[in-house]
Amino acid sequence: MSIRRRTLLERRWPETSDFVAIARTWKNDATTILLSYVWKAYDLLLNEVLSQIDPKLIDDQLERSITQLLEPRIRKSMSGFEPFEVQHEVYEFETRQLPQAQPPQYDIAFVLYENPRIMWPIEAKVLRSDRSVAPYINDLKNEFLSCRYAPFSSEGAMLAYLFSGAPNTTFQHIEAKASCKLQHHPVFPERNHKYSDHIRLIPANKKYPSQFRCHHLIFKIIRV
Repeated sequence: MSIRRRTLLERRWPETSDFVAIARTWKNDATTILLSYVWKAYDLLLNEVLSQIDPKLIDDQLERSITQLLEPRIRKSMSGFEPFEVQHEVYEFETRQLPQAQPPQYDIAFVLYENPRIMWPIEAKVLRSDRSVAPYINDLKNEFLSCRYAPFSSEGAMLAYLFSGAPNTTFQHIEAKASCKLQHHPVFPERNHKYSDHIRLIPANKKYPSQFRCHHLIFKIIRV
């Protein structure tokens, strides 16, 4: 049987904690601040990119190209004094398979400076319509709720890049397919932003956070 050896990060930072708990020592509403950066980045993306083209004519590498353009705008929205940075396509070595398989890779993640093993991840999915939520639900259930994603964070986010339809209809289908209750986020009443709370099944011999909050953000990909 192959034995999983330790990575550079595991040697340097053998101890881990919950991203949310650590971030709250900086600001009590740290995750709300973090999410505000994501929404500001979406506004920049609309004004600087999507207003210049017809999104309906984009038909290749949708998810990667939008996410790649979103990440630097999140960085631009940050103050520079946060205890974390933002990265695009960062690896989650904690839940890698044996022995040499590529580890899971987040579309975007906020990474703690003091311990870069601890991340607050964001996973993006293109939705061609407000009913085509199956890939989105698969990532929520099979990645986040299995602890394959966000093992060291009690929160994370799913982004829906919605090309056609109504966000409210999308939320209804997510709620039905995921068998969960979506709550309005009180800090973002004008945004298409809800959250759901879950209890995760923790793998044996692991001390990951069992209570998990998933934020659901719907980005309408429209020409403004």
